[in-house]
Amino acid sequence: MGYSLALPGFYFALLIGGFSFGAVVSLFFVRSNNANELTSQFVIRLGKNLGFGFSTLASLGGCALSLSVLLAGSPYQLEFGRTLPFGPLSINIDQLAAFFLAVISFLGIAVSIYSFGYTNEFVGRRNIAVFVFLYNVFLLSMALVVMAGNAILFLIVWEVMSVTTYFLIIYEHEDSSSRKAGILYIVMTHIGTALLLVMFITLAGFAHSFSFEAFRHVRTQIPPSVNTWIFLCALVGFGMKAGIVPLHIWLPEAHPAAPSNVSALMSGVMIKMGIYGMVRVFFDFLAPGPEWWGILVLFIAVASAVLGVLYALMEHDLKRLLAFHSIENIGIILMGIGAALLFSSFGSKTLAAVALLAGLYHVLNHAMFKGLLFLGAGSVVHATHTRNIDELGGLAKKLPWTMFFFLIGSAAISALPPLNGFISEWLTFQALLLGFDIPDLAVRLAVPVTVALLALTGALAAACFVKAFGVTFLGLPRSAHAEKAHESSFSMLFAMGILALACVAFGIAPGIMISLISRVTSSFFGESGSALSVLNVGTLTIPRGAGSGVSPLMLLSLLAGLIIAPIVVGFVLAGKIRTRTAMIWAGGLEKVEPRMQYTAAGFSKPIRMIFSNIFRATHEIEISEEMSAFYKPQIRYELKTESIFQKYLYAPVRQTTIAAAKIVRRIQTGHIQSYLAYIFITLILLLLFAR
Repeated sequence: MGYSLALPGFYFALLIGGFSFGAVVSLFFVRSNNANELTSQFVIRLGKNLGFGFSTLASLGGCALSLSVLLAGSPYQLEFGRTLPFGPLSINIDQLAAFFLAVISFLGIAVSIYSFGYTNEFVGRRNIAVFVFLYNVFLLSMALVVMAGNAILFLIVWEVMSVTTYFLIIYEHEDSSSRKAGILYIVMTHIGTALLLVMFITLAGFAHSFSFEAFRHVRTQIPPSVNTWIFLCALVGFGMKAGIVPLHIWLPEAHPAAPSNVSALMSGVMIKMGIYGMVRVFFDFLAPGPEWWGILVLFIAVASAVLGVLYALMEHDLKRLLAFHSIENIGIILMGIGAALLFSSFGSKTLAAVALLAGLYHVLNHAMFKGLLFLGAGSVVHATHTRNIDELGGLAKKLPWTMFFFLIGSAAISALPPLNGFISEWLTFQALLLGFDIPDLAVRLAVPVTVALLALTGALAAACFVKAFGVTFLGLPRSAHAEKAHESSFSMLFAMGILALACVAFGIAPGIMISLISRVTSSFFGESGSALSVLNVGTLTIPRGAGSGVSPLMLLSLLAGLIIAPIVVGFVLAGKIRTRTAMIWAGGLEKVEPRMQYTAAGFSKPIRMIFSNIFRATHEIEISEEMSAFYKPQIRYELKTESIFQKYLYAPVRQTTIAAAKIVRRIQTGHIQSYLAYIFITLILLLLFAR
C-alpha cells in the first residue's frame, strides 16, 4: 500500500470526465455559416485544441490510475447498481486491466499532442468537430473495455469502440478505398462480436451471472468440452480484432485509410484489445487446458509473424507496410501467450509466467515503436501528400527530425539493441527455450520450430525497414512531392520524441516495467508463478533455460564505445582535418539521377523470388512508343502480389454468400398473399415442434 498513488477515484473521474468533456466540447465549436471566415476558423481551432487538450488530460489521469493499481497491488472497483435486467454494471481495474490501461493512456498522451498540429490540415475542408468527438469516444471506449467488470458492460463498450473505429476509418469518405475498408472492417468485427456474445452466454449459463468475478468462481466446474468451445470462441472472436492470420484481411485495408493519428492508435492499442480479451479469458476465466491449445496458438502466432512480415516486404505503400507489420508483431505477442498456455497445461506456473511476461512486454513495446512509426509516416504523408515509397527519397534533408525518430522506431521494430523491441523479443526467445525443460515430444518439436521462425521473422523485419527507411529518407527525391516536403510542426515532433524516448528507456532500463508486468503474471499464477523468481532482470538471464543473458546497460556502453572510439582516434591521429571537394563516385557518370536509385520493388526482389510460391507475383509492362518502334521513351512496370487468403478462403465465401442471397431474394415477391402464406407455414411448423 505504501507505493500507491493517492486518490484512485479522482484519477478515474479525471479519465472519464476528460474524454467526455473532450468529446462534448468540440461539438460547441462547429463552424457557423454566418460568421466571418477568419473568426470561424479561429473558433474551430479553439474547439479542436480544447478537445485534444481534454484527451491529453484524461490520458494522464489514466496513467496515474493504472500506476496506482499496479503499485498498490489491490484492484479499484466501482458498481453502478442494478441498472440492467442482467445485473449491475461494474468497473473492476485489476492488475491486467491496469497494465493495458497504462498502454492505452501513454500512447493516448503522445497521439493527442501530435493531433494538435496534425489536424490543422483538416480545418476549413472537413468537419473537425466530428473528428474530435469520435477521437475522444474512441479512447474512452478502449479504456472502458479493459476496465469493464462484467460481460454486459464489456460488450456495450466493445461495440462503441468498433462503431467509432468504423467512422474514423471512413472519415475521408470521398475516397472509395476508405469506404471499402470501413465496410470490410465492420463486417469482420461484428462476426467476431457474435462469437464473443456466444462465449459470454455460455459462461453465464454456468455462473448464473454476467459478472467476471462469477466467471472466475466456476472455472473448475466447466466440462472440458465446453472449455474448449469457450476457448475457440475467444480465439476467433478476439483474434478477429487482433488481426491474426487468416482473420487479418481487414487490417491492411483499414489502417492506411484512417488518418495517421488514428492509425497509430488502431495499431498501437486497438488491436491489443483482442490480446487483452484472450489473456483475460485464457488465464482468468478458464482452467488450464490441454496442450493442443498452446500448440494451436503457437501455430497461429508463427503464421501471423512470418506471413505478416513477408507481405510487408512487398508493400510500397508506407502505411500498408506498417499495417502488415502489426500482424507480424501480433504473432510475436501470441508466441508468448501460446507458450504460457502450453507450459500451464503441464502445471509449470513459473515457466508460464515468464512466457506471458514476454508477450505482455511486447504489447507495451509494440505500442511505443509502432505508434512512433505511424506518427512518422503521418508526418511524411503530411509533408509530401503521398504514401508511395517509390515517390519519396531524399527526405533526410527535408525532414531531419522526422527521419531521426523514424530511424529509432525502425531499429526498435527490427529488434536491434539496446532498444525496447530487442528486449521483449529476447525474453520471448528465452521463454520459448524454457520448453526444453518439459519432457514432452510435442513440446520439444514445437519449441525449436517456433524459435527458428521467430529468428527468421526478425531478420526479415530488419530487411523490410532497411527498405522502408532507406528508400523513403535517403538518396535523392524521386518526385515533386519529395522535393517540396517540409518538416512537421512542433507538437507533432514533440509527440514523436516522447515515443522515441520511451523506445530507448524501455530498452536500456527494462527492469521497472518487467517488475510491474510480473505483478500481472503473479495474479494469474500466484507467487509461486512469479517470473521474477527465475528471471535476472539486470542481465535478462533465465538460469533454468539456455543459460545465456544480456545486459542492456552493457550493450549501450559497448555501442557507445564503438561509435565514440573511432571518432576520438581519428581526431588524435589525423591532426588537422582538411576538406577536399570532389564529384561523388557515380561509375563514370557526370550526374546521378533519382531513377538510378534502388526502388522498393528492386530491393525486395530477391526475397520475392525465394518466396514466390507465397506471393504469386504478376508483372505488367507497358511500353510507350511515340516516335518509332526503335525508340521507347517510356516504360511502365507494375508488380502485383496475390493474397492466397483472399483467393482461396474469402473469395469462395463471398461468392457463396452472394449466390445464397440471390436465392433467398426470390421469396421477396412483393405480394401480400405470399407473406401471409409464409406466416401461416411458420405457425404450423411452430405448433408441430411445440408438441
